[in-house]
Amino acid sequence: MSDLAAAKESRTAYQRWELDSFDAPGSVGARAAVVLPTAAQLEQLRRQAQEEGYAKGYREGRDKVGAEAQRLQQIITALAQDLQRFDQAVADDLLGLVLTISKQVLRQAIKLKPEVILAVVNDVLAQLPASHQRARLVLHPEDAALVRANLGEQLKQSNWEIIESTEMARSGCRVEAPECEIDATLERRWQRVVEGMGGENVWVE
Repeated sequence: MSDLAAAKESRTAYQRWELDSFDAPGSVGARAAVVLPTAAQLEQLRRQAQEEGYAKGYREGRDKVGAEAQRLQQIITALAQDLQRFDQAVADDLLGLVLTISKQVLRQAIKLKPEVILAVVNDVLAQLPASHQRARLVLHPEDAALVRANLGEQLKQSNWEIIESTEMARSGCRVEAPECEIDATLERRWQRVVEGMGGENVWVE
């Protein structure tokens, strides 16, 4: 009888039906043990995941807030530009109304008080040197009559010549001299006033 057969015969009935170990012969603890994380490791993993989630949420929130802030800034800029255009339009309309009213008042003043031409002529004379001679003063015929009646002697002494022109508007004049020319027409004086107010409004009779 062989040794293997003799070994089997020497076993009890229980031993003969007992399953042999599946471990390889000579191996100790061949089946790998499962190592579970400790409570501290689990807590560390939880904190790490939480911090990563917070960081991601912060970045997404920051980007979203930044985009919204940029959009609001664009809206505010557009509104400011619209308000500026509206204010400018209102200012232009108001200036136009003021100039229109002023023009009407000035026309009425010239009709009611035509002697204002005397102050205009005196202003023009003040701009010229006292020794200035042989100047021509161009006036509307009706204004020329007023100037001759009130300033004729002064102009005669200075050898000034009064030229009547129906093309000259009332309350305006022009000085023509060899050395210079002074434009004191009503249109030019009105233009200077309007430009000083930052507007554009041509005097039209």
